[in-house]
Amino acid sequence: MVTSICLTTLLASCGPGGDVVLDPDDIGGTVTSAEGPEAGVWVIAETDDLGTRFARIVVTDDQGRFVVPDLPEADYRVWVRGYGLVDSEPVPAERGQQLELRATVAPDAAAAARVYPAAYWYAMMGLPTEEEVAVLDGGLNEYLTWVKNMGCVGCHQLGNESTRTLPASLAGLESSEEAWWRRISSGQAGQNMFGLATRLDGLPVKYMAEWTDRIAAGELPAQVPDRPSGLERNVVATVRDWSSPQFYMHDLSGTDRRDPTVNGYGKLYGAPELSTDEMPILDPGANESSVFHLPVRDEDTPTTNAVPPMAPSPYWGEERIWDSKANVHNPMLDQDGRVWLTARIRGPENPAFCREGSSHPSAALYPKERTGRHLTVFDPETEEYTFVDTCFSTHHLQFAYGEDNILWTSGGGDVVGWLDTDRFLETGDAAASQGWAPLILDTNGNGRQDRWTDPGEPLDPSLDMRVPNGFYAVMPEPRGDAVWGSNAFRYPGSITRLAPGDDPPQTSLAEVYLPPLPGFGVRGADIDKNGVVWTSLGSGHLGEFDRRKCRGPLNGPEATGAHCPEGWTLHDLPGPGFADLPQYSVESSYYTWVDQHNTLGLGEDVPIATGNLFDGVHALVDGA
Repeated sequence: MVTSICLTTLLASCGPGGDVVLDPDDIGGTVTSAEGPEAGVWVIAETDDLGTRFARIVVTDDQGRFVVPDLPEADYRVWVRGYGLVDSEPVPAERGQQLELRATVAPDAAAAARVYPAAYWYAMMGLPTEEEVAVLDGGLNEYLTWVKNMGCVGCHQLGNESTRTLPASLAGLESSEEAWWRRISSGQAGQNMFGLATRLDGLPVKYMAEWTDRIAAGELPAQVPDRPSGLERNVVATVRDWSSPQFYMHDLSGTDRRDPTVNGYGKLYGAPELSTDEMPILDPGANESSVFHLPVRDEDTPTTNAVPPMAPSPYWGEERIWDSKANVHNPMLDQDGRVWLTARIRGPENPAFCREGSSHPSAALYPKERTGRHLTVFDPETEEYTFVDTCFSTHHLQFAYGEDNILWTSGGGDVVGWLDTDRFLETGDAAASQGWAPLILDTNGNGRQDRWTDPGEPLDPSLDMRVPNGFYAVMPEPRGDAVWGSNAFRYPGSITRLAPGDDPPQTSLAEVYLPPLPGFGVRGADIDKNGVVWTSLGSGHLGEFDRRKCRGPLNGPEATGAHCPEGWTLHDLPGPGFADLPQYSVESSYYTWVDQHNTLGLGEDVPIATGNLFDGVHALVDGA
């Protein structure tokens, strides 16, 4: 099932004598074990009575008290999970009921470790020697970039129960290494997984096999996680399953991030990417889900169903569970509640206005021959779905903060593309409403775009330099015209700022900034209202970059990426380190978002990094 998690904050209310005060739609009470009140454990109230599977999760206070607030009418099962405990048996409950829940202390370390976050199991993984990774330019750091947030852990939670064990169907193979090679060949993504392991000379398979062998022999995590404390105990998490078990949700959106009152209490729109053309829609108020079938403009649009499993899946066999032409990756809502999507509408060959010989201003500077994904817009009121044929490929998308509602996109590879949505909605003219720009560094330092060298050519201080820093994340500056992007899927990764200028793309100039060691592995990123960029790093850090701290020139022949280490601050992410690299967390965050408007109650401009190995998120509040 596709899962939606909504987070809010709660301050539990307690009456005289420590009793929990409940509203009629709450469930509350206490959790105790043989050792007394259990503080910092999770209480889960779940039900299958609604239109979606529903669970609401809270944390007990110092005295073991809890309130599960504002529950929709249903019959609930309530149970307890906590570090040092075994999961309790669910008890039936109704809204308004006070419960005295009984927790059971884990009888041994193995029983306790079953519910540890995946990070604690993943930290048991061995790492290659320097000799084994000598072929990689970045050595061990480059290897970690690919096995952590840029590859393996970018898609799979290594360390959870299903990944730290091998499927029974693979038990008959001669060795664990053979079983892992067979495992990563499974399904329609098998070619990608097998290819990555092969490019890394089989090292991931070697060390995953050794890892699962040690776990099968009874080895346990070396560290024990702390229970939630402080503000963590005020978080209320609501989880709903929607869509279907064989599909997955890549992204979802429910508001305009510039004004999060847009579509208040409204529906959430999902992006199932490669898996299906049935766009999941969740109504969190009614706890109901539906789908909208995503069409394509051209019948010959490629489909992911054309990709066969490399080998049968232990879960799905030979079934081709992915079947998508639209390949929707990311939705964003505009100021009127329309849903804009990065979606495929046709095959890869671009129309004439994109290509060499076109008079389109962007094509005249930098023509584009092919694209993989485009833009669409869905009107929830009318269910009208409109195609926007773009010359540039798309991945993520974000609206600029100006009055003209420019929609910036990532995924263009060697260009950054944009759409004037106001103009498009008024005219329907996709060609006239779009533009794209290559990323040109002002390496000759004269402050304007000139002739440039291309990637692979030596730097010429009399010319500018084009860099192939395709945007992965995209984030317009809230208080300026520039747009930033993260440059992922390379080592060490970087972030790039594009200033459009007065007449883009002919006036557009870029700046590139590489994180200093020990930071590496730039992936998803966002920006706060002061223009500070926050990014997830595969090195186990949350990266912070403030351009205002740069002391040297931001253009010229020396400004090619490593010229502003003073602009960076690296914040350690929670979690243990590998035994061979204990100083850095194994956490492999996929994306970072910034809560610019204090929607969670943690403060304005709080960066929130996905906790891929923690079943949660990491918020940096007051620097901690």
